[in-house]
Amino acid sequence: MQHESRIFVAGHKGLVGSAIVRRLQAENYNNLLLKTHAELDLTNQAAVTTFFQQARPEYVFLSAARVGGIHANSTYPAHFIHDNLAMEINIIEACRQHGVKKLLFPGSSCIYPKFAPQPIKEEHLLTGLLEPSNEPYAIAKIAGIKMCAAYNRQYGTDYLCVMPTNLYGPGDNYDLQNSHVLPALIRKMHEARVARQSEVVVWGTGTPRREFLHSDDLADACVFLMEQRGASDIGELVNIGTGADIPIADLARMVADVVGYQGRLVFDTSKPDGTPQKLLDVSRMAALGWRARIGLREGIASVYAAYANTAGQGNGTRSDAAENAE
Repeated sequence: MQHESRIFVAGHKGLVGSAIVRRLQAENYNNLLLKTHAELDLTNQAAVTTFFQQARPEYVFLSAARVGGIHANSTYPAHFIHDNLAMEINIIEACRQHGVKKLLFPGSSCIYPKFAPQPIKEEHLLTGLLEPSNEPYAIAKIAGIKMCAAYNRQYGTDYLCVMPTNLYGPGDNYDLQNSHVLPALIRKMHEARVARQSEVVVWGTGTPRREFLHSDDLADACVFLMEQRGASDIGELVNIGTGADIPIADLARMVADVVGYQGRLVFDTSKPDGTPQKLLDVSRMAALGWRARIGLREGIASVYAAYANTAGQGNGTRSDAAENAE
């Protein structure tokens, strides 16, 4: 990419898209093409085609997606599979039709089998059954990966697919019904501290292990790949993570400590745990010369400071962020 290149960041208001925009602007990429959902409905094929005809993007970050945690995935499975498939089909085909030089498609670690060997390698894709609670979302993301790979083979395109682990960062969704586990814990602990509640209820047994990546680290990895690598370098897809995970119970205690909540944690074992473990093998990305830099406690402290300053405002649905379901 050149600094004057026309770069379309789909979903630029979301967690991932906003981080990519910050990273691009920090690197002096100033010719960014940004459209809100109200300005451009990415599930509308005609609207997407018209946009590509008029804006003529040269590089595309497909960071738009409908995302959510276990509750949202279980409640709105049709929305998750329809909206994500529609956005992927419309944008990937528009990129081909209008000669986009490179596309980067962030997926989700939930594409891998529920009981995949740990740490999860890229080649474990489609080797087992998915976690049922987010299967529609995962299938949509897998379809996007396979679509990019098929276009690369048939048309000689340069479409990159990256699979981030569980994400968090500025602009996260703190809605308790639709958010992922980390922002939900931050909000619960904050409100419990303010209200001086004696206990906080955490979903599940606390035993599942999760890996967390700050969205700014993901954005750094995405720009790194767009600047320096092609699909022939990374293969069908490449994992992006930290290479370390943590039990949910320990995560809850870390969040409580950062927030300053000193009450009791109660684990509601009637709630689903989801996949037992999702630790990504990040050796392929390391071999390309990239590693995550933001530590988990450091990252939690930074996002909590921002959340506390807004007193829990801005709890949107994050419908245009590319991210993984818990």
